Amino acid sequence: MHRSLGLRRRRAAQVLSLLLLAPLPVLTPVVPLPGPLSLAPAVQAATTPISVATARATQNSSTATVRGYVVGQPTSSTSVVTSGFPNDYALALADTPGTTDTDQMLYVQIPSAFRSAWGLRSNPSLMGRQVDVTGTLAAYFSRPGLTSTTAFAMAGGGGDPGGGGGPHDSTYYADAIGKTGAQLEAALHDIISTGDTPVSYDTVWTALKQTDQDPGNSANVIALYSGKSMAKSNNGGGVDQWNREHVWAQSHGGFGTTTGPGTDLHHLRPEDVTVNSARGNLDFDQGGTQNAEAPGNYADGNSWEPRDAVKGDVARMIFYMSVRYEGGDGFADLEVNDLVGNGSAPHIGRVSVLLQWSSQDPPSAFEQRRNDVIHETWQHNRNPFVDHPEWATEIW
Repeated sequence: MHRSLGLRRRRAAQVLSLLLLAPLPVLTPVVPLPGPLSLAPAVQAATTPISVATARATQNSSTATVRGYVVGQPTSSTSVVTSGFPNDYALALADTPGTTDTDQMLYVQIPSAFRSAWGLRSNPSLMGRQVDVTGTLAAYFSRPGLTSTTAFAMAGGGGDPGGGGGPHDSTYYADAIGKTGAQLEAALHDIISTGDTPVSYDTVWTALKQTDQDPGNSANVIALYSGKSMAKSNNGGGVDQWNREHVWAQSHGGFGTTTGPGTDLHHLRPEDVTVNSARGNLDFDQGGTQNAEAPGNYADGNSWEPRDAVKGDVARMIFYMSVRYEGGDGFADLEVNDLVGNGSAPHIGRVSVLLQWSSQDPPSAFEQRRNDVIHETWQHNRNPFVDHPEWATEIW
C-alpha cells in the first residue's frame, strides 16, 4: 500500500518536471476582423477629435469626439440663441468662434449628468470656448448632431468650465474655489494684485493695438462703444482718431493716468475720441438719448448705456476694478454701488444693472482672448469675471 503510494508520487513529480521544461506555446496575435465587427474604428473616433464639418458630414450613428467652439444653444432646428439661455440642455458647436450660420453648426445633446457643468444657462462663460465632446453622430433637432454624449472636456485638456474645474482653476484661482461673498472677493483681490506688472500710460497705446485687434483686420482695432474698426495707426486726440477710454472713469477716485488704476489694461479700451468725450465720467444705467455717432449707445444727465454687444464687457471691467483696487496700495478704494451720479467719489453704479448686463451678454471669444493677452504678455493678471462671470452674483 505504502510502496504503491510512493510510486504514484514519483510518477506525478516526473510529469510535473516535464511540463515545466516544455517550451511555452507561441500565441498568434488576434487581428480585428474587417468591417463592422472591428472595435478599432470606434476607439479611434472616441479619442481623436474630428472637426465640426467632418461630424456634420458623417451622421452615421458612429461614436466620435468632436472638437469645436461653443457658439450658442439650439432651441429649434432653425434657432440658436447666444444669450438669455433658457436651460442647460444643448450646445451648438462650430469650427470657428463667432459663427452665426446654423448650416455650419453641430447640435450637441447634453444629458442630465453633464448639464450643471456644461450647460450654457449655468455656464455662460463657455461661449467662444473650444471643447471636445464625445457622443453618437446622429441628428438632433432634425439637424446634424451629436447625441447620447458620454464625455465633455476643454480642448487641449482641462476640467469643467465652471467653479472648481475651469482652465485656470487648478493654479491661478485655486485659493478662490469654493468661496463666496466677502471671502471670495478677498481671495480674488489677493490673486489679481499679486505678481501683476503695471504698465505705463504710454505703453497702453502699444498694448491696446494687440489686446483689441480686429479679428478680421490685423491692421485695425475695434472701438468699444461704437464698434468701429479703426486703423491702429490712427490713434491720438484728433476728432476722427481713437484714444484710451477709461471704463472706470478717472475722476471716480481721482487716479488720473498714473500707473496703476489709471493704466490698468483690464478697463482701458480704444474708443473714437468724440464718443469717448460723450461718455465722459458718466455712471452706467439704462436709457437716455441715442448717441448719433455710436448708435446703440444712450446717455442722459448721469448715466451711459453701452451697445448690447459690449454690455457684459463693461460690467465685468467694472467688477474687476472694484475688486482689484481696495485702497491698500496708495490708491482710492474703488467700489461698485447701486447709484448713479457718483461724481468724484471712488464709486460707480448701477450694480444691479451691471449684473443684468453681465448675465445677458456672456464673455465672447474676443473678450476671452483679450484677457489671455493681458495675462500672458502685459500685466500678468486676469479679469476673474471673464473666466467666471458667475462670481459677480456671489459677491454682489
